[in-house]
Amino acid sequence: MKNAIILHGGPSKKEYYDPEAPSMSNAHWIPWLQGQLLKHDIAAATPEVPNSYDRNWKVWTKEVERFDITPETILVGHSTGSGYFIKYLSIHPKLKIGKVVLVAPWLDPHHDKTKDFFDDFEIDPDFPKRTKGVTIFASDNDQESVQKTVEIVRAKVKGLKYKEFHNYGHFCYEDMKSHKFPELLEEILD
Repeated sequence: MKNAIILHGGPSKKEYYDPEAPSMSNAHWIPWLQGQLLKHDIAAATPEVPNSYDRNWKVWTKEVERFDITPETILVGHSTGSGYFIKYLSIHPKLKIGKVVLVAPWLDPHHDKTKDFFDDFEIDPDFPKRTKGVTIFASDNDQESVQKTVEIVRAKVKGLKYKEFHNYGHFCYEDMKSHKFPELLEEILD
């Protein structure tokens, strides 16, 4: 049976503790996508990483690995969640997986916000061969560090599909003005 893991990004500490903001797994388009996948008979999980602003690899991995990861599993990451999946697939060279969609991937290319979260691995240029396809979603007006990450990943990784969007920012509700993300659903289901 197909399943999906939709992994949120890494907020600032201020955003994480904001009483008016939803939890990260309930922000932006994540709940909408989860609902749509369920309606297509794809069990969709949205792990909530505790203290996700801290970017502790063991904590993130514990939350992700609560769910089955099989050759039918679809991985969708947003920002730090995308970077997490790039590293996870790079350091697990025997893992076979379904589709992977990396929305606004971020790997802290300037090494100024994470402590060893992304510094201790090399991107496996062949990780897409162990998937049913890897697609990057990028926006022409995203933050510079995300654009730099996309540039690095596209230069190092073979066999990626790339989709650029105009004026989608960091693919957050504030940028897109919508909780729906039909282009992402279409990519997953295609």
